[in-house]
Amino acid sequence: MSSLSLAVRDSSTMLRRNLLHARRYPSLTLNLLLSPVVLLLLFVYIFGDVMSAGIGDGGTGRSAYLAYLVPGILLMTIGGTTIGSAVSVATDMTEGIIARFRTMAIHRGSVLVGHVVGSVLQCVMSVVLVGAVAVAIGFRATDATALDWLLAVGLLTLVSVALTWIAVGMGLSSPNAEAASNNALPLMVLPLLSSAFVPVDAMPGWFQPIAEYQPFTPAIETLRGLLLGTEIGNNGWLAVAWCVGLAVLGYVWSTSLFTREPK
Repeated sequence: MSSLSLAVRDSSTMLRRNLLHARRYPSLTLNLLLSPVVLLLLFVYIFGDVMSAGIGDGGTGRSAYLAYLVPGILLMTIGGTTIGSAVSVATDMTEGIIARFRTMAIHRGSVLVGHVVGSVLQCVMSVVLVGAVAVAIGFRATDATALDWLLAVGLLTLVSVALTWIAVGMGLSSPNAEAASNNALPLMVLPLLSSAFVPVDAMPGWFQPIAEYQPFTPAIETLRGLLLGTEIGNNGWLAVAWCVGLAVLGYVWSTSLFTREPK
């Protein structure tokens, strides 16, 4: 059997292991999912009428703000789901199972690949669930074509891969699962500081560059453009560049930490 076949086989085994863990201990995933769902319902039904005055031509109502909000909530869902990956990796590193894996005849990189692929699948399922809640309360993307939907799914998957590799690095660099959860918290906090809830132009002048040039804002604006037909501009290329850069950074960081021999 070739080395590639061994890597694929071992990665599939590790993926199955991680998915079984997620099924047996669903509380972490459910807790991370509740936050974006609660925020979606809170901002639509409590603040929707007021917040809608700051978008578009103003006074467009709750339904317009729902359409504006959903792309940001979907990106926040991905960020929150990847926190679970950081916790899972840190747990593996501190409970001794990785030391056991190092003594076995398995492809070393398969452990990380299993975590990453498992996390991306969970991100996709989480986005589908939150998206279903959004549709149930009235979200519609009537202007999106089949190509737009395909590109939107591709963007969400690319964001999932990038953030997962960063989360894996955070998990590997953390001394325990609690620290990993805290270290990965910016992955869910950063969308709050982006254009997810209000336009960048409505923010204080000194804060606008922070919101505009962080990774989530270009991705959110690109997703809005694909689903709602708004202007994308350079945000599409910026979103892809951010995702590729973060994925490469996370991969190099994670593999260097993982391949380092334990003291």
